[in-house]
Formats: sequence, C-alpha cells, structure tokens
Amino acid sequence: MIYTISIKITFKIILGEIMRKDFPDEGEIVIGTVIDVKPFGAFVELLEYPKKEGMVHISEVSSGWVKNIRDFVKKGQRVVAKVMRVNKRKGQIDLSLKRVTDQQRKAKVQEWKRLQRAEKLLEFAGAKLGKSLEESWEEVGHPLEEEFGELYEALEYIIIEGKDVLTELGISEEWANALYEVAKENIELTNVKVDGILTLTTTEPNGIKVIKNALRKALKANPYEDVKVDIRYIGAPKYRIEILSPDYKSGEEVLKTVANTAIDYIKKYKGGEGSFVRESN
Repeated sequence: MIYTISIKITFKIILGEIMRKDFPDEGEIVIGTVIDVKPFGAFVELLEYPKKEGMVHISEVSSGWVKNIRDFVKKGQRVVAKVMRVNKRKGQIDLSLKRVTDQQRKAKVQEWKRLQRAEKLLEFAGAKLGKSLEESWEEVGHPLEEEFGELYEALEYIIIEGKDVLTELGISEEWANALYEVAKENIELTNVKVDGILTLTTTEPNGIKVIKNALRKALKANPYEDVKVDIRYIGAPKYRIEILSPDYKSGEEVLKTVANTAIDYIKKYKGGEGSFVRESN
C-alpha cells in the first residue's frame, strides 16, 4: 500500500512516564538512541519506552560483514530497530538494525516526529486550561488516541469536522475549544494518497462493457466531495485506484468502498471475479 503519511501508531506516552505497555512486542519497529557501543554490540535507549534499553548484537547491525561495529553505529546516534526477542523477567530486549527495511525506517521516523508534535500541541492546549501534560493525556490524550489510533490524526480530524466531534465523544467543551484553537493555529492540512491495484475479470461476451460499468459504479461510490478518486488502466485485467484525501481516515474508507463496489458489481456477471491488492514501496 502506498501512503504519503504514516500508518497508524502504536502509542506510548513519552513524557510523564505513563505507558500503555511496559515492553515492546516482538516484531515491533521501535526508535531509540544509541547510549553505548561495545565490540560485541550496541545498547539503545528506547524513546517510546522510558527506562527501557535494548541491545543490538554485532551480528544484527548490518547484512554485510562488520569488522568494527563503530563504523556502523555511534553513541548518540538515532536508530530504528526491529524487536527480535523480549524477556520481561530479565528485562532484556534484543534488537536488529539489519532487519528494518528502508520503508519501515522512513515511516517510523515520520511517525515519531508526528507523535512529538502532537504531544507538544496537547501541552499547548493543556496550558490554556492550567493542566499538566500528564493530566492532559489522561483527560483527552488517551481517549482521542483510542478513538483515532493516533493523536495527530485526531487533531487533523478536528480541523476538518469541527470541535463538535469532541463533545460527541464526551470531551468537555473547554477541552474541545482549547484543542480546536491549538489545532487550527498549528496544523496545516495537506492531502494524503492511498492506492492499490484492482483486478476485474468476467467471461461475459460483452465483458469490456461490464468492466467499464463496474468502474463507473465504483467512481460514483465516493461519498465525499473533498476526496478525489482516480481509476487508471494499467494492463488487462488490472486497474489502479488512487485516492487523494484531506486525511487518512476518509481516504482509507473511500478506497475500501470504491474497490468493494467494483468487485461486488463484477461478481453478478458470468465468471465475474475481482480482487484488490495494496502495494508497498
């Protein structure tokens, strides 16, 4: 799947030392700072898990031969790693640098920046109400993260839909006003893109016409005026669906709706089959 923004974040509080989880999950992509380098490996402070460190063995630093680990990692360096093993009883977290793809690394860094920015905006909003950052997370940060998956995305959504979406979630009017003001002042919305490959086939004699009708129906299935849908022929029997949306949530919704509409339509006809696959960079 191709995105121009980061995918949903698994959230942990950075300041105030309030965490959703004590340890990362095996397979999770994490971000950290190298705090020590030894001949056998590097020790990394995990930024999303206060007071937690992980170790990258020299064999997990690079896919190539590593003669001197300090040629690859240095103290103070920011790194993105994959969690290989977790031993909660011993407090051990084994990490790998070489098993992180370029796409994962880029997405994690972007995700981290969004998390930091969202937290700073929450702090601004809380200051308007005389709330500490810890109180702000407890009162509105956690509920918004639970509802939207990511705090920054929630703030973007508030700008689009208005502060009433917050009161509908049970958030007080004073918090709704503060968050809306801060979001409006500090966030500039840009379109996001989601796309993938749609495959349609049929054994109907007038199959080309049936497929064209399926695509027309799919285009009309878009319920939003501010979301643009483009379907392009890329070679039989494949078509690219591209969605441009003010936010990820509505873009994802339209992508699913458009693809499913075309597939449901084609299946009504003789030998009609359809599928949708999201691509990765």
